[in-house]
Amino acid sequence: MKEYNWNEFVKRITVHAEPQKIFDAWSTQQGLESWFLKKAEFTSANKIIRKKDEYIQPGDSYEWLWFGYPDSTTEKNTIIETNGVGYLKFYFSGNCVVSVFIKKENEEIICELQQEMTTVGKDERQFFYIECGNGWTFYLANLKSVLEGGLDLRNKNENIQCVINA
Repeated sequence: MKEYNWNEFVKRITVHAEPQKIFDAWSTQQGLESWFLKKAEFTSANKIIRKKDEYIQPGDSYEWLWFGYPDSTTEKNTIIETNGVGYLKFYFSGNCVVSVFIKKENEEIICELQQEMTTVGKDERQFFYIECGNGWTFYLANLKSVLEGGLDLRNKNENIQCVINA
């Protein structure tokens, strides 16, 4: 039986889109709302709300809402790093750290996501490993779908619960 490293996971997907287009989808409010979030508001370290098409910066705080969930289900956290072209890092649920890499590999463009579970307890690490791993798998597939063909697979009806696309 395989022994899991509950401290981190990596999810990778090929995306037939220009690397900058993929990065834009991760690094602006407008981009994130096209495939991932219902609302993705970013506030600069100077407490100025970023424009929908403005790139995130290290030190920005964010507030995120999802389709398929009530607006009371919110994520508030911070952007750690970005290089402006193919890499970003942010704090996520449970103070997990998510890194996104957009790179070329064997003539394909890869979007790679790594999540590190910084929570102390084994049960918490396992929870975030499983739940976030499932969520990121769907959302990376939706990123690919939106960028390659325009079809958004998200459930936008909060009255429909317990589905994999929310």
